[in-house]
Amino acid sequence: MAQSTLRQLAEEVLAEGGVEPEEVYEVALAGNATMVALLLGVDPEPLGVAPFIMSSAGFPDLPTAEIGLSLHPGARAVLFPALGAYVGGDIVAGMLAAGMDRDKRARLFIDVGTNCEIVLSDGERIVSTAAPAGPAFEGGSIRCGMRAAEGAIEVITLSPQADAQEPVKLGVIGDTEARGICGSGLVDAVAELARVRLLDTSGRFVSSEEAATIAPALADRFTAIEKERVFILYRPTPDATPQESVYLSQRDVRELQFAKAAISTGWSLLLDALDLEPRDVQQVLLAGSFGSYLSPASAVRVGLVPKLPVLRIVSAGNVAGEGAKMLLLSARERAGAEALLEEVTYVELSDRADFNDRFVDQLAFPV
Repeated sequence: MAQSTLRQLAEEVLAEGGVEPEEVYEVALAGNATMVALLLGVDPEPLGVAPFIMSSAGFPDLPTAEIGLSLHPGARAVLFPALGAYVGGDIVAGMLAAGMDRDKRARLFIDVGTNCEIVLSDGERIVSTAAPAGPAFEGGSIRCGMRAAEGAIEVITLSPQADAQEPVKLGVIGDTEARGICGSGLVDAVAELARVRLLDTSGRFVSSEEAATIAPALADRFTAIEKERVFILYRPTPDATPQESVYLSQRDVRELQFAKAAISTGWSLLLDALDLEPRDVQQVLLAGSFGSYLSPASAVRVGLVPKLPVLRIVSAGNVAGEGAKMLLLSARERAGAEALLEEVTYVELSDRADFNDRFVDQLAFPV
């Protein structure tokens, strides 16, 4: 399945670029350890069972035909090495593109997803880890959650004043009617509710009486579905029922709390490992498709990243893809990718005795 999907994607890219398959002599692969194992026909089960051991951190170049690609007969595939079972070659490629081993500033690299990979450098040393964030950022386990596709709410702004003409402003992918909420919209919604004080620091919706005082323009958006309090983000019609609307539930807030607590526990433990304080971090790089659309201000407000000026938090974009390009174009960069295996210390969170206590401490939203 992995090989057939890769072959299909390669054929689409070649067709779009107007390149004949036999003109391709080399391929770079930057993927997580599980996907690489599936592609190579290696049993991935040990990756999901303690002590989370990889069959190999690196692989030799191999003929592209062995991974199902029909290119030049002599074409070779180069695979990025992995730092650990949950920090794979895609993160190594991203680190290469971001220059994590060359920049002398204290920098934090976060690839946000179901499995969140985190890398921290103090300019001399580099440490990495992975945090189990869960599916919330992909819209999974969220009542009205969906992937970042047409109809997904991705940006939210709340105006609590009684005279607000548009109390809830939504940015919807495709500029169409809202059908659900994607990961960036989820973070925005929770951040905005916290900003206007309709969520307390513990993540609990305030009472209807408090809401009427704090944010009169928004108070009527609180209701209940099967005894669970929800906040209505979008009504398709004025008389639409809560079930027909797009809403954020109390449970959705908890799901985000668990996800952000896992991530913030990860980077806080890495800060301890390098004897750094959050204020010492000079740049935060948000990587991956989700990180590219995440609002830095919302990320700070919910505690997903350290409490820093938003100008220090930047979208890194598809750095894994950029790293793959660098490897293909430069022998020096190829050697640099291999060198990262020796330069980066991998921290396994599952065997940390203090992880649970630190996780609980990170559940609350910042004041």
